[in-house]
Amino acid sequence: MLRQAAPEVFQISLMPRNSINCYIIEGVLVDSGIRSSYTAVKKILRNIPVYKHILTHAHADHQGCSDQICAEFSIPLLCHPNEVFRTETGLVTTDYPAPQHWIAKLQQKYWAGQGHKVEQTVVENDMIGNFRVIETPGHSPGHISLFREHDGVLIIGDVATNMNLITTAVGLKCPPNIFTTDQQRNIQSLQKLAQLNPSVICFGHGPVLHNTNRKFEKFVAECSAHNES
Repeated sequence: MLRQAAPEVFQISLMPRNSINCYIIEGVLVDSGIRSSYTAVKKILRNIPVYKHILTHAHADHQGCSDQICAEFSIPLLCHPNEVFRTETGLVTTDYPAPQHWIAKLQQKYWAGQGHKVEQTVVENDMIGNFRVIETPGHSPGHISLFREHDGVLIIGDVATNMNLITTAVGLKCPPNIFTTDQQRNIQSLQKLAQLNPSVICFGHGPVLHNTNRKFEKFVAECSAHNES
């Protein structure tokens, strides 16, 4: 369940085969899984203390137990300004292309947590410890990624996944259209991240990728070419 991905970077795998992940980076909890992830996350945070909690975006599989965790440990919650409404209300599917789809309704009912007050918003180039905030909208309007310059660690959220969400087979994918506000903007965000040449990429869904052969940049180039064709 708990793996060290890089110095002061821990992956918490909340579902089998890394299908839902959150992270602890330099004492900051990034995302929180689904509502029922609370017990598992709480147990880990009793051994690895955190002093704040930040969301890459406010979808149900990322904010699920944020309210409970922030209340339990008395820590502030941060997100991008364009995620504040969903974060504070818990109405997490309002940016989906089809919020009335049965899968969206199931996520809202069974995965989403209650809303929680946002103590601070973050925007492009703000710092979370040694991690720089990078605005990467598309999957959601206020999606952010976090990048540590000195060793190339990238927390990518759902700008890309490293698994097929249906079969759980490992491999780089764009996020599903059904959950993505604007796939074109998401590809632009992927292009922005590829320019960073990250060394270690930590996904919301799928295993951590050690990008030694520039697999990520090749994937982004293929996505961009496919989108233009």
